[in-house]
Amino acid sequence: MGDPARKAALFDALAATGKALSNGKRLELLDLLAQGERSVDALARAAGLGLTTASAHLQTLKRAGLVATRRDGVRIHYRLAGDDVAALYAQLQQVGLAHLAATGRARAAYLGPQDTDHLTREELLARVRAGTATVIDVRPAEEYAAGHIPGALSVPLDQLEARLAELPAGAEVVAYCRGVNCVLAHDAVRLLAARGRSAKRLADGMLEWRLAALPVEAGAA
Repeated sequence: MGDPARKAALFDALAATGKALSNGKRLELLDLLAQGERSVDALARAAGLGLTTASAHLQTLKRAGLVATRRDGVRIHYRLAGDDVAALYAQLQQVGLAHLAATGRARAAYLGPQDTDHLTREELLARVRAGTATVIDVRPAEEYAAGHIPGALSVPLDQLEARLAELPAGAEVVAYCRGVNCVLAHDAVRLLAARGRSAKRLADGMLEWRLAALPVEAGAA
């Protein structure tokens, strides 16, 4: 039957991963790191945290083996410890939406009304191959540089209205952002529609795109 104490120790060790994930801000940090490596201060700014608080959360994630670090002079850069961590985070989101009504309500309140058309990854790929859509990445430029859909233009959401003239007139625009719970692409499509442009969004985002092993390019615009 095995040693009960050793069995308990095994499950306690497994529970350490769950404990590291049991904080909304730590999940938000994982969401950001799924887009690419970042320094502690960049993560703190993006997550709306103080530097000390962000560092403490990141240390918790590191102790659980979910993130790894790289030192560049005095700066510490964090990244996900592996693709399996990204997959775990994506699965956590799916399970929460499928089995906890409060998650669905919170998501709907954050993303807003279902007033935007969307495409699957397969549909987007077909349009890219056919050259029938202009794909825009509405994440911050540093996330685009870390990895983006080949051929996509970097148009951060806060620049979109000022750069509408850069988008080919008459072409369908497809916007994407971080993942299934990212509001940026929703807001981009709303803005484009309000300006009379034909626009859709990718149903999920860069996290799911990477996990599907689809092509990714890196480098600034």
